[in-house]
Amino acid sequence: MSKLLIVESPTKVKSIKKYLGSEYTVMASQGHIRDLPKSKFGIDVNKGFRPEYINMADKKDLIKSLKAAAAESDEVFLATDPDREGEAISWHLAQILALDLNAANRVTFNEITKSGVEAGIVAPRKIDMDLVDAQQARRVLDRIVGYKLSPFLWKKVKSGLSAGRVQTVALRLIVEREKEIEKFKEQEYWTVDAKLAAGRKSFIAKLYGDKNGKIDLIPDKEAADQILQNLENAVYTVSSIKKGKRNRQPAPPFNTSTLQQEASRKLGFTAQRTMRIAQQLYEGVDVQGHGTMGLITYMRTDSLRISEEARSAGNKFIADTYGNKYLPSSPRYYKTKSGAQDAHEAIRPTVVDLKPDDIKGSLTTEQYKLYKLIWERFIASLMAACVQDTVNVDITANDYLFKASGYSVRFDGYTALYIEGKDEEEEQESSLPDMNVGDVLKLRDLTGNQHFTQPPARYTEPTLIKALDENGIGRPSTYAPILSNILGRDYIERVKKFLKPTELGKVVSDLMVEYFNKIFEIKFTAGLEEQLDKIGAGELQWTNTIEEFCKDFNTLYTKAESSLNGKKVKVPDIESDVICDKCGRKMVVKSSRYGKFLACPGYPECKNTKPVPEDEITQPCPKCGGKLVKRLSKKGNKFYGCSNYPKCDFASPGIPTGDVCKECGSYIINGMKGKKYCMNSECPSRAKTKKENKNETN
Repeated sequence: MSKLLIVESPTKVKSIKKYLGSEYTVMASQGHIRDLPKSKFGIDVNKGFRPEYINMADKKDLIKSLKAAAAESDEVFLATDPDREGEAISWHLAQILALDLNAANRVTFNEITKSGVEAGIVAPRKIDMDLVDAQQARRVLDRIVGYKLSPFLWKKVKSGLSAGRVQTVALRLIVEREKEIEKFKEQEYWTVDAKLAAGRKSFIAKLYGDKNGKIDLIPDKEAADQILQNLENAVYTVSSIKKGKRNRQPAPPFNTSTLQQEASRKLGFTAQRTMRIAQQLYEGVDVQGHGTMGLITYMRTDSLRISEEARSAGNKFIADTYGNKYLPSSPRYYKTKSGAQDAHEAIRPTVVDLKPDDIKGSLTTEQYKLYKLIWERFIASLMAACVQDTVNVDITANDYLFKASGYSVRFDGYTALYIEGKDEEEEQESSLPDMNVGDVLKLRDLTGNQHFTQPPARYTEPTLIKALDENGIGRPSTYAPILSNILGRDYIERVKKFLKPTELGKVVSDLMVEYFNKIFEIKFTAGLEEQLDKIGAGELQWTNTIEEFCKDFNTLYTKAESSLNGKKVKVPDIESDVICDKCGRKMVVKSSRYGKFLACPGYPECKNTKPVPEDEITQPCPKCGGKLVKRLSKKGNKFYGCSNYPKCDFASPGIPTGDVCKECGSYIINGMKGKKYCMNSECPSRAKTKKENKNETN
């Protein structure tokens, strides 16, 4: 019998083909093949919110090929991704190919390995219409909000803007945090530290309290100086020593959210980059000696569960590599949070014995880094706890009490392999010298230290993802596109590693919150996610959820249109220190699809524009001696050009070093990561330099 298997990604085709016999033809849908129309609303609200799906224009030839292959096959199996989106794609495929919706023709693969593919292909099932309805509900909700509110923003603010049911809540979090920072008033406080010595080893003890109890706050220098004065000639005596033991447990294996957070902390990857690389590792990589195979399990999951087969393989690896003492006395099971989708395992390596360094040569640099992170996290999650000996010391001096704490590692456990990254710096404990109660310590230094209370930190990508996840906003698989959207619309910008709202972002958020507060409340959005989960579980009718949402939404929309009838909200300009050389006004920062630029506020009377000044580029233009400035091409690529353009047409992807190429006479420039090479793309030295740089990197 001839059998057709349809997957989503073309990358999977090669991986899966080798695990199935010659009777199978494997083709890819390349994602969705039907969707709501772009040119109109596409939802019939009078007929149960029925979506009007159309075949995607760019998939016309592919659909024709799939129909022809299905007609020639005795059986057709739909093996799209094992999530709601994949279930919906299978449903669309079944309708286009006229397949029986009651037939057991849906298969799923949790991992693209021989065992994973074989397990999936022998257990076909019907398309799960509850999951399809959950995806339809999300799509329809997002279309209703986006189709109404985006034009609303075009009329009230400016064209090209967008609002989204979840992305606007994410923007709201960032904007509200910025407002907290702007309102924050710092408060001065002081601490007193004593540097003490027991024998030859010194350590720091911190002032804790006095005879009246704990000192909550030392408000100013005068109060700190008074304490220092009271401690003159004091004797520092050990009054109490408490020793203990603590066990530090490893973090669980990754789910989608924690993978995005940790890849950002440890590797500097954006959520979008992390998911792209994880998709490659899941779909299959050509590994030397093994062929094409998936290296990790499905990467869109809320679960912390792992299979007993994977646990057994991990335990064997730990015992063989580290010894039995690195295994816990009983298996450790991690609890998936309430409300999470538990259809798939946590993210783990498919083959534990494929150590990252053993297959490094088969992976790109970024694939290797992410695979190593996933592999180490999984193995560490199965290992024994780290056992630490702790010591807490109380030291009295006159009427004051100082405290010091420290620890030493009795058994390293999982930390022999992996330590979880942190969003904020933790106060470091150090080891303390041996001491006994009654010991008199030598004072080496006594200082008062000025501090100021700090405002709440801006969100970083990992802390925003964590906040979204903890509040049940969206799904982990949506975090990457959410961040991409609000960055791409110029609602937020990255300031070093932090996410800061732009003036445009503040205006959009404030407008949405003022007129659509209920729709963009955290609890309301999280509640809607819970309803989508219930639809997926068959506990709710999807059209009822849409109908209830629309009652509130339409009422709010009507009020907003009435209140803002004919009014437009202005986005405040950010004034720069650059003076317009044509009319003398201070230029303001504007944004376009190509990035930020300076414009004269006197437009249209004065149409002068300039690039935004970057950090001072001291190297002059090698062609005319003019000033170099950073610019963006029409495609958004960075380059350095002469400020005397168009009189001087010098342009380069890097800053000139001042040196000249010995082979062709062109200019040597600084490229990425400080690598120097000739800017002439046809120069023979260029290829040689790039090869040397690549070898150096590897």
